[in-house]
Amino acid sequence: MIIVLLGVAWSYVEEYFKDTTESSFKEISSVINSEELKHQVGSIIVSFQSLLAKLDEQFFPDHPSKEIEKPVLNQPKEHVFSIYNIEIGAVKAEVEASVGEPQRLTLNEYGKHWSTYHEDYRNFMNVMYDENDYVIGLYTNQDLIASTVGITLGSSKDEVRQQLGDPMTGIRKGLIIYQYQQDAGYDVFNVNESYVTIFYDIHENDTVTAIQIIEEQTEKEKAGYYADASEELKKGLEYQLFDVTNATRVVHNLSLLTWDDNVKKTARAHSLDMAENHYFNHTNLRGQSPFDRMEEDELAFTMAGENLAYGQISSIFAHEGLMNSLGHRENILQPKYRFLGVGVAFNSENHPYYTENFYR
Repeated sequence: MIIVLLGVAWSYVEEYFKDTTESSFKEISSVINSEELKHQVGSIIVSFQSLLAKLDEQFFPDHPSKEIEKPVLNQPKEHVFSIYNIEIGAVKAEVEASVGEPQRLTLNEYGKHWSTYHEDYRNFMNVMYDENDYVIGLYTNQDLIASTVGITLGSSKDEVRQQLGDPMTGIRKGLIIYQYQQDAGYDVFNVNESYVTIFYDIHENDTVTAIQIIEEQTEKEKAGYYADASEELKKGLEYQLFDVTNATRVVHNLSLLTWDDNVKKTARAHSLDMAENHYFNHTNLRGQSPFDRMEEDELAFTMAGENLAYGQISSIFAHEGLMNSLGHRENILQPKYRFLGVGVAFNSENHPYYTENFYR
């Protein structure tokens, strides 16, 4: 279609210029400035833009088209909580008999791997296994939560605390007690010998928006609050943040974002710059905005945005925090974005910096 349009455009130009020579420069100029030619070229441009818009809508619709059946959720048998009918202590073979093979395997802050299961990011969950293939960690931000106390996705913070009591105020790692920030958008409880983190959406009346369950011994084996930095962990956190972002967009009936390696390099470079130079800002020390950095890296875009997070122990905590920050939330839920690259870097104390670059 594009070739046809260009061919039509050339036919008009050829018709006007086929008999011209160097001696008829003035005639050429008058033809170029003619209203008829301007009208024809303008019409072609409008048609071309319309075609591009249709192609964009075809390949990148604003709303997902595929519907995936949600599983029937049963009350947990041995624990207070389950995700997708899976409980801590379940066997990997049983999990994958129910949900299939993982879509991705990435190193997490516990020195183990998140196995990420989903169908086009519907029925999304992360599962962590120990060396004997028993489930020791679970996470979801979708309607896959069941409990023996009536807590589900969308339950209120008050309901959670009525059922589970007062949340923990901190956690001990070695000789240090790390205090949980008050009103941070989540509560942590010790339930059934597991650390259960309930995340709330402050923009939806403090209702449950996600849950993470970590088996108690696994948490205790994690020596420090922050994991030791490594190249594999950096890649793991980058893909984990990308995946949970798409899982959130599905919940809000938005199109999926496509991973982009080029803008990932832009994002990673900014995270590294902040980590090495001890600052946290969208504008770098050279005065460049996110858009300046993307243009410098020769990325073409019609709209773009950037999210930053610093100090969260994982991409899950970073994402849930970003969703509770209105401007960052708007980037995550922007219908018109098509691509996302995530870059992570660590400072000398293993604190991670997260940069998300969205664009169309």
